[in-house]
This record gives sequence, structure tokens and C-alpha cells, in this order.
Amino acid sequence: MIMIKREMYMKRIRPFIGTELIKVMTGIRRCGKSVMLELIKEELVEFGISSAQFISINFEDLNFSHLQTAKSLHDEIIKRAAEINGKVYLFFDEIQEVKDWEKCINSLRVSLDCDIYITGSNAKLLSGELSTYLGGRFVEFVIYPFSFAEFLELYRPIAPDEPIQKCFQKYLLSGGMPYLANIRYEDAPSKLYLHDLFNSVQLKDIVKRNKIRDVDLLERIIAYVIANVGTTFSATSLAKFLKNEKRTVAPETILNYIKYCCDAYLFYQVKREDLQGKQILASNEKYYIADHGIREAVFGGNMRDINLILENIVYLELLRRDYKMTVGRTGDKEIDFVCDKSGEKLYVQVAYLLASDETVQREFGAYDNIRDNYPKYVVSLDEFDMSRNGIKHRNIRDFLLAEEWN
Repeated sequence: MIMIKREMYMKRIRPFIGTELIKVMTGIRRCGKSVMLELIKEELVEFGISSAQFISINFEDLNFSHLQTAKSLHDEIIKRAAEINGKVYLFFDEIQEVKDWEKCINSLRVSLDCDIYITGSNAKLLSGELSTYLGGRFVEFVIYPFSFAEFLELYRPIAPDEPIQKCFQKYLLSGGMPYLANIRYEDAPSKLYLHDLFNSVQLKDIVKRNKIRDVDLLERIIAYVIANVGTTFSATSLAKFLKNEKRTVAPETILNYIKYCCDAYLFYQVKREDLQGKQILASNEKYYIADHGIREAVFGGNMRDINLILENIVYLELLRRDYKMTVGRTGDKEIDFVCDKSGEKLYVQVAYLLASDETVQREFGAYDNIRDNYPKYVVSLDEFDMSRNGIKHRNIRDFLLAEEWN
């Protein structure tokens, strides 16, 4: 298995290693959460801790299927911990497979001298139940598929002579799922892998988890959202579209189904905000997909919809760097991303190419009504710098690879 040091996450996790807080890593299935556990183990060994103190269980492995209740898991860990001298390090992968796992984890936290790391593929892992048992005693890290920078670390050795433009084109089609490096990013196997991954997210993390009966409806809704990433639409407009396909469905149901997809980290929702009135607009959100490679494999058309895919890529990069985002509306103009990280703001407008004066006017003009001094960017595939009036223009590759934006 090819691994890279995912330093962006490690530097966030490191301060909590060895503390009593439970470290929780969530994210879409197969985005590299298990690898994070391996990287943490490597660091612990470097700190001089013996791997004999580690207990690791992946609950998707059938060898451990007898441990899928809180009681059986608890008894097993207590038994194994008794044979370990010193602190016990617990690594639980895909913990959501264990019924009432929160009770077990809380009990272990109280009764053992231990350091706990868990992963799960659902955003709701930490809501409700868990917060009751573990109120404030955990710290969560969302893990994402590879950024363009991480992708390059693994793609460069495979294609050392490819110009950066070609590498980016590959990223546009393949996306950032870590496993693809093991099949050398070859087209047919990659597509097959991503298709299977998509199916297992749909089946295990959405259908089974939420006991969905109408799978046909779910598939249609997912297909619609995937086709329309980065486009504002409402549940009502989707209901109309489905009605034309002879499926009558309430907007309420549609919103629930999309929410299940967001819980499984397949989609991310971005709300729209009126920047003048400082309020969140009630309808017409945008959705982005966790990995644009999945979109290419399942739906195709990434090159045809390149403007939307570039937006999707930039959105995920902003998420990785811990920004909260809304789509900003000022008058009749919209800004793709109004970003905020603990009070520091950033505005980003994404375009395919600034090919005509009209496009330049539109993209830079989006900022006409914004009077503050926070950084404003227009990001596109153009190779030369068209910055103007204090608005910075960046090539998208440079923007994604920049250490920081200021």
C-alpha cells in the first residue's frame, strides 16, 4: 500500500496524541482514514512507544464481526488490555458498525489508562448519542480525498516527465481517492474502482444506514445532484424534474434523501447568503461532491462541465483548509465562495477561462459591491496574470498549491 505523510492532518492531530481526549476521524469511505491511523502508529513508535501496546480493530473485517456490540467489544478489550504493560493505545476503524459503541468507548475511557483513536464514515457519528456520553471529551478531524498537492506527490513518480498542465488534467478526471495510486491512475481500473466505491457508499452508508426502501428514487436524486454540482437548485425544482419522469415525490422527502447523502460525506451543502442584509437565504443551496473523480466514473462529463468541476475542486480545497463557506449575493451579482476562518475573510470567484472582456467584467465585477479590505481572488485556468483593481487573479494550479492565500 502506497502511503504519503498527510502532514496537513498530522499537524492538527499531533497536539492531541497521548491526551485523554478521544480522537475521531470521519470522512467518506476510503478517503484515507485507516492510513491516518497507521501514520499515528508510526509516530507513536518514533516517540519510543512499543507496538505491543497497540490494539487495532477494523470492524469491516469479518474476523471481528463477533465484536459488533458494545458489551462484546468492551469485554474483549479489557481482556487484551490486562496483558499489556503501561498505557494502551486503541485504534478502532469504522466504529459505526458496532451497536451502542459510544457506551463501550466511554467505559474504556474511564476504566483504562488508554489513548483512543476511532474512524467512521458518517457525519452523524458524533451527534446525539455520542455527545451525551462523551460530552466535550472528543476532538473531531474530517479527512478528505487527496488535494492536488497530495495527488502530485503520488502521480509525479508515476509520470515524472508530464508537464504540470497534464498532471492537473489527470487530476480533473481521476480525482483524489488515495487507492488510485496503487493502480497507477490507469483509466479503466480507476473507473471501475471508483464505481464500486460509489456503489458501496450508496448501499452501506446511505441505503442500509437510513433503511431506505425506495432505492430507485434515491438513485435518481443522487444522479440529479451529481449532474448539477455547483449549480443552485431547490427541492421544489427537483420535485418538478422527477414529476416529468413520472415520479411524484414531496420536496420534504428529497431534502431528507440529500441529507442522508451529506451525512455519508458524498455531498456537501453550501448555503446562499445575502451579503448586504447579512442573512442566510432560505432556498436554493448548492451542492458539491466529495470527490470529482467519482463524478467522472459514475456520470462522466467532467471536461464538458469543466467550470463546475473547477469550482468543486476549489470548494474542497477551502474545506481542507478549515474555511466555512457560503455563496454570497450582492444585488444581482453572486460570489462563488465567501469564506471565513475564525473571523478572517476571503472571497473566491472561480471561472474556466477569462476569454472575453465580457467574462472578465462578470468575474471581476462580482466584487463591485464589496467594500471591505479582505483578499479577493478570481481563479481560472488562464496562464497569465490578469489581476486588477486590487483583485488578485491566480491560475487554479498555483492557487491550489499555494501554502497560504493573503
